[in-house]
Amino acid sequence: MAYYDIYPPLVALDKRVTVPEMRGITMAAVTPLGPEYADMFARATAGKWMDPLSRPGKKSGAYMNPGAAYDVHPYLLLNLGENYSGLTTYAHEWGHAMHTLLANKNQVYEKSDYPIFTAEIASTCNEMLLAAYMVAQAKTKQEKIFYLGQQLESIRGTFYRQAMFAEFELAAHDKAEAGEGLSGEKFSGIYLDLLHRYHGPKVAISDTYASEWAYIPHFYNSFYVYQYATCISAASYFSHSILTGGAKDRDNYLSVLKSGGSDYPYDILKRAGLDMASPAPYQAVVAAFKDTLDQVEALIA
Repeated sequence: MAYYDIYPPLVALDKRVTVPEMRGITMAAVTPLGPEYADMFARATAGKWMDPLSRPGKKSGAYMNPGAAYDVHPYLLLNLGENYSGLTTYAHEWGHAMHTLLANKNQVYEKSDYPIFTAEIASTCNEMLLAAYMVAQAKTKQEKIFYLGQQLESIRGTFYRQAMFAEFELAAHDKAEAGEGLSGEKFSGIYLDLLHRYHGPKVAISDTYASEWAYIPHFYNSFYVYQYATCISAASYFSHSILTGGAKDRDNYLSVLKSGGSDYPYDILKRAGLDMASPAPYQAVVAAFKDTLDQVEALIA
């Protein structure tokens, strides 16, 4: 198996999903979050707060703007493809918007703005609820394998790969602080070693990939990529507890969104029953990966 073999999907799914269908599917997927969330989501997505489709001259990307003022609703700029990728982006960005709405509703202005550490939990949890819903609704084995494969890729890219990125950044900072000279060649050596260690001896990785670090824009910003890995770990923990637990588990999660920036994010999560300094959230995402992989292997066998 080569490094590039990771990227193609396990199976193809050429299924069109229109924006109104995205809204309906996502509404159904977030039903486990309870009537308050569902009602707020229905009202928000019915408003003209979103520019969903690509067109010539439009700014690229997908993001949620929390509004120019505290009491102004969020706006979403998206460039959705009418496919499953577009659907997951829709659910993801509306997760951010719902976080903003709930935080603003429950916090004063000074305590409403939330940090990245909790922001990506809200969006990624929505993605995980959507993925669980799509697997449950799949009509064919092919369709089910596709959705499970997308879950695997999401965890690989957001947990394992971002942890590897963070380890690369840490190694670079450690060498700089130790007074060692740094060069592109040294960065490439560090990065290639991490690629081999993270993917194991059975994955063939060409030395060409040593320079991949130079193409990753996160490395040209502040040290924050580790937060993608912590966020998907927390989201995996919460989505599992929401889907398998009761009202208390759901309310614990919603308390995180409602807390906004009223406390340190670690303390907000700990009050909701999740200690990010413990192994629990990381074990949760590894268990989710293993369970998903087992399901795929059983379907392919």
